[in-house]
Amino acid sequence: MSRLRVVNLGLPKSGTTTLGKALARAGLSVADWKVHEGQSRGDALKDEFVGTILYRGYYGTGDPLAEMDEFDAFTEISTISKGLSIWPQFDYPLLSAIEKHHSGAKFILSARPAKDVVDSMMRWSNLGSRRLPNYSVPGLPVGFGTSTDELERWVNGHYEFVRKAFGDQENFLEYRTDDPDAPKIIGDFLGIELPWWGRSNENKNSASEGAVKGKDE
Repeated sequence: MSRLRVVNLGLPKSGTTTLGKALARAGLSVADWKVHEGQSRGDALKDEFVGTILYRGYYGTGDPLAEMDEFDAFTEISTISKGLSIWPQFDYPLLSAIEKHHSGAKFILSARPAKDVVDSMMRWSNLGSRRLPNYSVPGLPVGFGTSTDELERWVNGHYEFVRKAFGDQENFLEYRTDDPDAPKIIGDFLGIELPWWGRSNENKNSASEGAVKGKDE
């Protein structure tokens, strides 16, 4: 049986942290946004962004997961921080390479209504107010994304891309984060049981408070 690998194609603030925690509680080794201390052998990948590692594997060997054999799931794969803007969930050739090299790969789209995603982005550090408009992002060139309408169009555009690229495939699942049946739907799709489901990484601070995941320093 092919090894299960789980790749979430959702955007930041679309339930990625909750999904990562749920999969970890189910026994999977999860990389979420960045590899943290103690997660990789000898801390060889400590503090590296998941997106950077995926691209290094893709361009170095053709296999985006070449350096990440110890991980089963990747729940937030983009980063927009410290001058980096890396968005593998928009890159069909890279995602196709994961499928090519890993027959057990399954892709998930964690989806929230675009308005809710953008509202959360606007309240999460400077993600929506500064980073997205000022970094070059797939589908959102520098100078765009300065209004909530533009950001909502971008979020919906990403959803449409993912549905066009993966929607008819058996190894793809889209779920709504507010669906009370989400844990069962995800568990059935992956062939595992999710013993925990909740809300993680909520917006508890204002846009100017605190150090947060992905904060641009």
